[in-house]
Amino acid sequence: MAENDAEKTEQPTSKRIEEARKKGQIPRSTELSTAAVILAVGGGLHFLGASMGAHLNGLMMSSLSLTREQSVDESVMFSTLKTEAAHALLACAPILGLTMVVALLAPMLLGGWNLSFEALAPDFTRLNPMSGFGRMFSTTALVNLAKAFLKFLFIGIVAVLLLKQKYHELMGLGAEPPRAAIGHAISLTGYSFLMLASTLGLIAAIDVPWQLFQHNKKLRMTRQEVKDEMKESEGSPETRGRVRQMQREISRRRMMQEVPKADVIVTNPTHFAVALKYDEKRMGAPIVVAKGADLVAGRIRELATASGVPIFEAPPLARALFKSVDIGDEIPATLYVVVAQILTYIYQLKTARRDGMQPPAPPAIDPTLDETKH
Repeated sequence: MAENDAEKTEQPTSKRIEEARKKGQIPRSTELSTAAVILAVGGGLHFLGASMGAHLNGLMMSSLSLTREQSVDESVMFSTLKTEAAHALLACAPILGLTMVVALLAPMLLGGWNLSFEALAPDFTRLNPMSGFGRMFSTTALVNLAKAFLKFLFIGIVAVLLLKQKYHELMGLGAEPPRAAIGHAISLTGYSFLMLASTLGLIAAIDVPWQLFQHNKKLRMTRQEVKDEMKESEGSPETRGRVRQMQREISRRRMMQEVPKADVIVTNPTHFAVALKYDEKRMGAPIVVAKGADLVAGRIRELATASGVPIFEAPPLARALFKSVDIGDEIPATLYVVVAQILTYIYQLKTARRDGMQPPAPPAIDPTLDETKH
């Protein structure tokens, strides 16, 4: 069934956002970049205008202070032009450098740094006239038109107010000495740029949330797309079930391989079976190397019988170990005494059988052990 944009109600996943970044689809605001650049230029001109004006005034005076012979000598004229142009560029270098840095960094304020080679690939779908007409009369186009009109209106109003405010200063530039007039004119230009940047900043404050909203809306997903992505990244439920079953089988086989190495199997006698192992040189306490219930417990008992591992029937202890200790973990301190009694009994039993002596009596196990000791 076809799905339209109205059905894309789900927020984009992190994978969808990352794929969009690889394609160069990140939120950008030209209004924010423009405001930042003009603000940087205006601030630089306003605060550095006096020194830059004095430097440029000195260049102008030195360039015009030529003798008659120098003014008709082409080699001198070209040499002087190159030298003074280099000095003028050096005088403007702080403003030019600041502008270049801000122009590179401003776009990163929204969306961050992103280098995408996929965005450089030609997209021939943009040559489709119908798609072009669709973009011309889309909501985005109308919003851009409204932004352009508001920008023109606000900047026009600010420009008129600036002219009214600075009219007398502008008219008085002609009466000032050249050196002071140049610096003053540059400072006025910087001040005007700062005011215009403030206006563009207000427009950017509206444009940035709009661009974020549009970017998020473009990346929204349908519920089916979210489900398909989850299946693709995590696998279908059936596949995950088979993987978990295989993992359980592998874990069970690994556990069964430890049963013949156990010192004793504590049983319920039929419902639970727990295999214990203790090596006083390498272990601080006995550990559970295998455990299981029902069919798994039966398999543990079978392996223990085939391997000659002693089986000790202690239902309370078997239940306590099964419930409170994971495979590979040491038994809790509350069970040290009773487990030590059983291991001692097993060692004594082996010795008695080897030496043909009377077997020892099995230790008594507290019937409430599984209720109070775990």
